[in-house]
Amino acid sequence: MAALSVAHCAALAQMLERVPGSVLDTLSIIVGEMPGDRASVLSQMLADETADRQRRAVVFAPLLPMFGPRPDGVAALTFPSTVLPRVWKAATAREPKLLRQLEDVRFREDDPKVLAVANRICIAASGVIRDQPDIIWPAAGWDEDTRAEGLSELAACFDLTILARSGIAALPALTARPTEAQLTELRLMIRDASQIAHDGGTRLVEILFAHLGDAALILRLVINSSRTASQEGMLSASEMAVFVDRLIEAVEARVTRIAAFKPGRADCAPGVGLDDDIIWCGEILAEMDRTLRLAPEGAWGRSARDARARINGTLSDMLKSTEKALDKVMPTRRVQTAGRMTREAAALDQMAGPDVIETTRVLLTLVGAIRSSAQVFGCESQRHQLVQTVIERLTTYVDLVMEIVNDGGAPDARAALHLIETLAEFLTLIDATDPAKTVRRRAAAAKVALNAATPEASPRAA
Repeated sequence: MAALSVAHCAALAQMLERVPGSVLDTLSIIVGEMPGDRASVLSQMLADETADRQRRAVVFAPLLPMFGPRPDGVAALTFPSTVLPRVWKAATAREPKLLRQLEDVRFREDDPKVLAVANRICIAASGVIRDQPDIIWPAAGWDEDTRAEGLSELAACFDLTILARSGIAALPALTARPTEAQLTELRLMIRDASQIAHDGGTRLVEILFAHLGDAALILRLVINSSRTASQEGMLSASEMAVFVDRLIEAVEARVTRIAAFKPGRADCAPGVGLDDDIIWCGEILAEMDRTLRLAPEGAWGRSARDARARINGTLSDMLKSTEKALDKVMPTRRVQTAGRMTREAAALDQMAGPDVIETTRVLLTLVGAIRSSAQVFGCESQRHQLVQTVIERLTTYVDLVMEIVNDGGAPDARAALHLIETLAEFLTLIDATDPAKTVRRRAAAAKVALNAATPEASPRAA
């Protein structure tokens, strides 16, 4: 069988540039097991592309996370992912001798010689972006002003890669408990970046921000950039204010989603991502409390206070709705015992449908999830009180159901036992693990007794 033609190879090479890394790995495995000359050529192309991406990942490491949006949705300086391979091809073509020094993909990333080559290629990249803008970032489909600004920012970011490598290596210390020497080094680094370009300091922090998975940590980096940055009045007037503004905007966007949640409403998704939004907002606002000295009447102070109040209102309503949902899941009635005496009994002929069960599950999931952030929003006391009430109600209702099941009075004993298992799950959702284990043991024992009493229904008999 003839091998692939030059045209085929060129077309495949362009396609492989756009393939995600995970897909590339899968293709490499599949093609590697295929026979034939064409498969052999394609397998080698896949291996070359993989090796090339490994080299690119090391050389362009400071800017790599910027070629895509942040996973947390916080606004940041980013570039189209399609630009990345074009910059790499053009930069390495300008410095072919340097690329040959990186042919061995097993090189050590911290090797000074490797870093020196990487920095040279990054400098070449900033040059080709300015010299060949139409190749690096084609104009088709882009607003010209947006594209021109993006090209300018991208070239300027590559100008800072040498400084950025040092800053990225120091990030763990700078966002934890930096020493005075480390703080001085950060401030000198930002000053050096500002000498490269008038807005270089902010751009350097943009690059470092791209490497912070926890967006709240940017606050520590910002206040460490200056001795007076922790004061809202000073910080809000500086170029670093943009990072706080972005966090505030992201909090406000999530608060809007949180406030729109109405449990049980037909057009409302069942709490998808809501617990993550609540926890994320709590972490951001708590970090602001620790890091910044917000003026009560300042713009940031008012925004933080409003966010807390809105989330508090939503959480308070949600906690109240939880008890109402439990009323539907655990219906009861008054039954006569002796004379005029009555007591509470489980109404097992009125068991809730799956929609009610799912709504209650979502609500209790949220009750458990907000444990770490409820204090930030001022509703920890209400949450704690609800948890204790829920534990007491669930365990009491289990007693009522078990009493009917053991007496043989349940309309559907298996459905009743399934309800008990659901209640055990509810206890787990609010971290009441010990009561949940007790409930599950009781349900399991009752199920064994039920199977023994009706052997035709047991799996063994079937």
